[in-house]
Amino acid sequence: RLQMGRIDRKKVVKRHNPILTAIDYESPLTVGNGFFAYTFDITGMQSLGRYYARNRNPLCTMAEWGWHTTPFGTDKFACSFGEVEMTEYDFCGRKVAYAAEKKEGNEEVYEWLRHNPHRYSLAEVGLLYDGKEIMPEDIGSVRQELDLYEGTAESEFEVGKEACSVMTACGDEDCVGFSLRSQALKGGKIKVRIRLPYPGTKICGADWEAGDRHTTELLQQKENSVLLVHRMDRDACEIRIGWEGNGVRLERAGSHEFLLSSEEEILCFSLCFRNRRNNPSVYGKRSQDALLLSEELTIEEICMESRRRWGQFWQKGGMVDLEGTTDVRGMELERRIILSLYLTGLQCTGYMPPQETGLTCNSWYGKSHLEMHLWHAAYLPLWHRGELLERSIPWYTDILDKAKENAARNGYAGARWPKMVSCDGMESPSVIATLLIWQQPHILYMLELLYQEKKEQDENEAEAFLERMFGLVKETADFMADFAVENRENGEYDLLPPIIPAQERHAPQDTVNPAFEVEYWRFGLSIAVNWAKRKKEPHENYALWEKVGSHMAKPPVSGGLYIAHQHCPDTFLHYNTDHPSMLGALGLLPGEGVDCEVMKATLDRVLECWDFDSMWGWDFAMMAMTAVRLGCPELAVDLLLMDKPKNSYVASGNNYQKTSDKLPLYLPGNGSLLLAVPLMLEGIHAAGEDTEREKGRNRGQETRQGEKGGWPGFPGDGSWKIRYEDISGFPY
Repeated sequence: RLQMGRIDRKKVVKRHNPILTAIDYESPLTVGNGFFAYTFDITGMQSLGRYYARNRNPLCTMAEWGWHTTPFGTDKFACSFGEVEMTEYDFCGRKVAYAAEKKEGNEEVYEWLRHNPHRYSLAEVGLLYDGKEIMPEDIGSVRQELDLYEGTAESEFEVGKEACSVMTACGDEDCVGFSLRSQALKGGKIKVRIRLPYPGTKICGADWEAGDRHTTELLQQKENSVLLVHRMDRDACEIRIGWEGNGVRLERAGSHEFLLSSEEEILCFSLCFRNRRNNPSVYGKRSQDALLLSEELTIEEICMESRRRWGQFWQKGGMVDLEGTTDVRGMELERRIILSLYLTGLQCTGYMPPQETGLTCNSWYGKSHLEMHLWHAAYLPLWHRGELLERSIPWYTDILDKAKENAARNGYAGARWPKMVSCDGMESPSVIATLLIWQQPHILYMLELLYQEKKEQDENEAEAFLERMFGLVKETADFMADFAVENRENGEYDLLPPIIPAQERHAPQDTVNPAFEVEYWRFGLSIAVNWAKRKKEPHENYALWEKVGSHMAKPPVSGGLYIAHQHCPDTFLHYNTDHPSMLGALGLLPGEGVDCEVMKATLDRVLECWDFDSMWGWDFAMMAMTAVRLGCPELAVDLLLMDKPKNSYVASGNNYQKTSDKLPLYLPGNGSLLLAVPLMLEGIHAAGEDTEREKGRNRGQETRQGEKGGWPGFPGDGSWKIRYEDISGFPY
């Protein structure tokens, strides 16, 4: 691989530092470390929280372990999945049941399980001026810059004509630190307010009206710190507030509210959080030394931790430099790449798959959508950052028993991975989620990418990884092979109702052989077969995986076009909204069962008739990948950067979903862009392939001017000047 230092990485990263000169409700900024995040407004804190929330972007303080469970009624704390009244469907002459429809009389159980456990915002930290909340009109002379290379933010502004500056940074532990400077501190005009909310299930993760449902107790007070315990039903969080210097005063202003003031013109302080659950599970793996460390760390030391951590992040793994590109979109693409690396690095690299909004705010009660894990993080091994993806893989092992129960509930072998899921691995009732299947092969896709990265680096490490992860491969493939049904007439294997495809518009009883899913079944089982061959100890179901995978039904065709599923010939007339998921069968997937001419005609028809405003952030990267595999580089760039409401990337770098109130940001969009880029730059490197491109990995050793055939996904007309390091092509 290319030696470090050829690209001035610091220069590339810092030229995309977000700089705001006015309140921008679409672009609150975030600092974090992959497990903890603090999102803030133009003051460097959460002073304007209510106004950002009104504009769809709540300002939250979130930790990966920050989950809460609401009691069910007055005499019961929880519900079990077995208490849900199931919806029965016919499946090949037998009954199967899913927690799909909400049944009369069972509404409370259904809704409780959808909402619980839920993530919550740990605290709100903001400024008061003259004892009152700051309003947007009070703020002036704004300049805020997030230093991406260091992970720190500097905010300069005036409030009530008083000049203020705030430095905001996140340490290595679950800790956020601030350095506030203002003459208004000395007179007590400016104070810091710290509030602790009762956990809420809405997007803000807080319920400020439920003060009597939680308690905040002062456990310990020292000269420069206090230790609090915040109890919320059976959940609890410890918070240490620490400060530097003399003349700092902490006063209690309410049951869950504290004010911090200083007699000097500078106030340096930090908040550090720790989970206090009695039985921490997989989401409680963070260091328990965080609160002890917070007593010793100064704000400068917190900033130093951030600079060291992010400096290492940027100097390791893939990098792209598009300086000199004459296509006017070049710098915008580079900006999206750099900011997407930052945002997914701080929000999508924890111990469990992230929610769609990461640790910025809640989406779907803070629960993870496992069909998005691939879009969030599958790019990491191709950018030689696979260790960040590997953190979350053991979570699948931790919930394996629940996934096996999920399969066995309807008589299937192996493990069926849920779609909408909380920290405990319990599936959520849903009219869609329980019937979705395209998340099933994701773990195979990601494991294969990790294996290929390890193999490139160390054969022994790759073999050890294969041994550790083979259990996940086996259980995943066992379900897939058992779920497909042999068609006695043609010898192929079908995916039969009730199922809902990735394009969620289709009725589960009508959906037969959805185009993307049948191809994904073929590809996923081929990965499992290859893993079994590498082990050289094929287990008893190996032959079944091979038989089913090699005989999966082909993606259905009507009128020379791939259609959504076998019973949907009017795909392009009445179902031309949401995800054009059939395109993913060649692009995200290698498309062994796909006819390229038919797929090209399908892509052309999508471009003619699809409602692009209804698409989601990852659709554009998915379509770009299809264009690359079809040999259409100009189209690939056009699709990746298409100007549509849900393909916008605001100043913060977040993929902002302009037409969705539930998703002010959409990290699967950022991650999918990063997954498309390696295919656009390096194309396909089949495992073991011995080509000139493979020998010279990476061809980013040279600055290529866009000569014909230079990059599979970029025009060869000389308008693109691309340098890149440590990015691998797809192994399939």
